[in-house]
Amino acid sequence: MTDSTAPAIRPADGSDLPGLLELAAGVEHWFGPMVAEPGFHRAVRTHIDRGTALVAPAAGGALTGGLLFDPAGAPDRPHHVDWLVIAAPARGTGVGRALMAAALDRFVRPPATVDVVTFGPDHPGAVSSGARVFYERLGFVPGEAAAPGPEGGSRQLYRLRLTG
Repeated sequence: MTDSTAPAIRPADGSDLPGLLELAAGVEHWFGPMVAEPGFHRAVRTHIDRGTALVAPAAGGALTGGLLFDPAGAPDRPHHVDWLVIAAPARGTGVGRALMAAALDRFVRPPATVDVVTFGPDHPGAVSSGARVFYERLGFVPGEAAAPGPEGGSRQLYRLRLTG
């Protein structure tokens, strides 16, 4: 993004793990347990180590958002947004848009497909999180139902096709 009001986005490093876990704690009521889950810690560290974790720091160093991105390893495989979380006070301020723009700029070369699994239409977080509307505004199109989340809530695939 070239907008001077856009949040600065940078690759995450090991010192960002506590901030990413703090972001995760703020959304466990929607996504199920993460902070105490060793698998989640491994996933975050793996993304940090391979450079596919991005963060949006605020003044003072706290994180306002984080994104874990899985670039496609082959032309016939879609890219995947593994995790995108924005701190509640920062939702609606452009942090999510800036994180997505940075991920697409860094990791995606069109033509390409980017998938994300988010809340199903009947999930309590579908409206209150703003996630479905957020992805639709970025051009993602709702697709098929996905496996329920660990907390039992419905999930749905959203897909973005980039043509070039």
